[in-house]
Amino acid sequence: MENKTKEKICAFYASDYHFEMISLPYISKSMDENKEIIILTENNLENTVNTLISRMNLKDAKRNKILKLNWKDDDLEKFKEISKKSKENANLVIFIKGKENYIENVNKNIEKWVESNDKIKIIDCYEFYEIEDKIEKIADGYDKILGTSREVNFYN
Repeated sequence: MENKTKEKICAFYASDYHFEMISLPYISKSMDENKEIIILTENNLENTVNTLISRMNLKDAKRNKILKLNWKDDDLEKFKEISKKSKENANLVIFIKGKENYIENVNKNIEKWVESNDKIKIIDCYEFYEIEDKIEKIADGYDKILGTSREVNFYN
């Protein structure tokens, strides 16, 4: 995977809830570090994230901040936001969640929308059941894998 200006991490999930359980601790920590979070998703996650957040023990301010993120599947608006934040040289964390083809296409588009910005971290989140027979091959293309709460170095 060509990667000129961004740090790339991968994650694997079994369901929307599983993706959210993996990503929310990382999102929360990134927010604490004043990073901008953008979630590009193949399907709308508003309902599942609302359900999950309602069951978590979070302070109201953090809960509201997470719920303010755009969990919908409206990529065009998110690409505009990525472009704007990139021009501002913002510290961005971009989650790309979906099937392998979606992730590949979104990554190609991100290259077109961003300025040269080394403060962008992209986390490609693959649906486990779609790619389970090639999970090792996919993971080989990344330096790190996102675990439940942190990045884990991946050594080939």
